Amino acid sequence: MPTSNESVARPAPREGAAAAAGIVHRLPVGGGHVLHVEEHGNPAGLPALVLHGGPGSGSSPLQRSFFDPARYCILCPDQRGAGQSTPRGRIEDNTLAHLLADLRLLRQHLRIGRWLVVGGSWGATLAVLHAADQPEAVSGLLLRNPFLARAADIGAFFAAAGLPESIVHVFATGPVAAQRAAAARWWDAEQRLEGRDPVPPADAASLARLVDRYRVQSHYLRHGCWLPSEGLPACCEQVPAIPVVILQGEDDAICPPEGAQVLQRALGARATLRLVPGAGHDPSHPAMAAAMREALRTFPSGPLTAGLAEPPPAALP
Repeated sequence: MPTSNESVARPAPREGAAAAAGIVHRLPVGGGHVLHVEEHGNPAGLPALVLHGGPGSGSSPLQRSFFDPARYCILCPDQRGAGQSTPRGRIEDNTLAHLLADLRLLRQHLRIGRWLVVGGSWGATLAVLHAADQPEAVSGLLLRNPFLARAADIGAFFAAAGLPESIVHVFATGPVAAQRAAAARWWDAEQRLEGRDPVPPADAASLARLVDRYRVQSHYLRHGCWLPSEGLPACCEQVPAIPVVILQGEDDAICPPEGAQVLQRALGARATLRLVPGAGHDPSHPAMAAAMREALRTFPSGPLTAGLAEPPPAALP
């Protein structure tokens, strides 16, 4: 893929053209972190920001497969410490405030006025918080199986997974062997909760990626994701009056339907909740994949803006 390192104006729109190969942006955001951001689809299309889960999981081709590449300009950033962003697994200078600042900087870098924001699980959490942080930037929200990040949600996740909450400290201070064992155990539990037959890490490199992934995730969970104990619902008043669609797997054991119902009530009339029968947490489940594609096919489109007048915000130190 071509690589962009500079905050330059976006190329002139190519009407109806879909850029299948995509573009990679490498965006320094401060604290030694460099974001890996992939841009796919139609440069003249409706901008859609796709936020991955975890935290720490990284983007994947699956997450952009729900979009019509002729209609959308699909933007997939790997958050700090995740995926192909560097340094992978780093938790220094990696907090919710940093992630929100990174999204402000990314929007400026790409010279986008407003975008549809799509996220699942933790990605849905971050999507709502971004809309509350920068309401003028978001034309709509599509949220899949949202994670509310309440203290009770974090405790319930570890209980359902059969993991001690103390496991989060292993990745911060434990020896390498203990981190590898904890990552393998967490991965096994996560697959079972998603309704899949557990498959162990294929090799040492795969295990190392899991260690880095769970280091970031445990860092966020042990700090309550830097949210009040009531979690995401406490932040919904700042979300603008935009269309919000929530898709919730009825059988999700990681982010149960009760959370989606609480979030819908907190967002009020702007939010529509659709329960997806048979689907759990796995976004690749056929019923959930079909629901995502249908929502993106019919989602209300907002105005497209080529540029912004305000100067780029400074990255956090």
